[in-house]
Parts: sequence; C-alpha cells; structure tokens
Amino acid sequence: MALGPKGYTTVVKGTNGFLCIVERSWGAATDDPDFWNPKVRAPICFNPPAARTFVPIFLMKTKLVVAGKSKTEILETTASALDKKELPVLEPGAMCYMMSKQQYLSEHGKNWHPHLMFFVSGEAAKSWGANLPDSPVMAANDPEERVTIFLVWVGKWSDGTMAPPAAH
Repeated sequence: MALGPKGYTTVVKGTNGFLCIVERSWGAATDDPDFWNPKVRAPICFNPPAARTFVPIFLMKTKLVVAGKSKTEILETTASALDKKELPVLEPGAMCYMMSKQQYLSEHGKNWHPHLMFFVSGEAAKSWGANLPDSPVMAANDPEERVTIFLVWVGKWSDGTMAPPAAH
C-alpha cells in the first residue's frame, strides 16, 4: 500500500496475504515525542493475521490524521472503535517484520535494527520474559491499541548484510 492524500491505497495486490507499507509517525502512541515527525518512515510487512486484524487500527488512524484530527480526537476515536468492536479482534499469530536499512523510526532510531514484531492482545510482556537482563526479547505495551508488541532483533538486513550487534 502507498500513502496518498486520502490515506493508504493498494498499489499492488499480492496473493499470499502479506501486506507491506511504509508506516508513518502516527503509528506510534499519541504521547510519543515523534508522533508528528514527518521524517519517520518505517517500511514494514505484516503477515496475514496482522494484515487482517492489526493494520486496520493504523489505517483508521491514518484517515484521522489526513482529515486533520488532533491527538485527542485520534485517541478517543480509536478507543471508541475498539470498545464498539468496530475494529477486528487481534488474531493469534499476528506478526510483522522490519528488515530495511532505509527505516527512520525516530530521531534516535535511524536504521535501528532489523527485527520481527509479534502482537499479543493486552499487557503480556512478563509472559515472554521480555525486557529482562540478557533477554533477546524486548516488549512495548501499547494501551492505546490494547496490544503488547514483542520485538526480536535479527542478525541481517533485508539485503543480506550484517546488522549491528544487539546491545545488552
């Protein structure tokens, strides 16, 4: 999908159920300092369960952003849509990957690390042993989207070159 003046539209229809986009800054929580950062470019590919059940939140937020809505309106509309079950329930196995060196995730996360992300409903970081010393799994709880995102670094970029080593 590609971003246009009215939101994301399908440019190439695939056949395997994966969905690839370049996420923008409003994919982050509304309290993130980079929420309105126009430099953010996050090439990301979602597997079929994530494309069906996680991506709709981002696409809805995108429509609100291009309509000029405030952070408060985006937050309230997202919460309302989740409460009213207007957005799909997160499917088990929802995940994505970010493997491109061209990522610009934040002012501090330029070419951060190639990684996989797994989405789990609710607050679940402890169940994976995430964020513990020497754990290969990092987790970020996202109460706005009602999901925990687990991040696992991988050793190579999409072009096959070695990634920087994981810091412990």
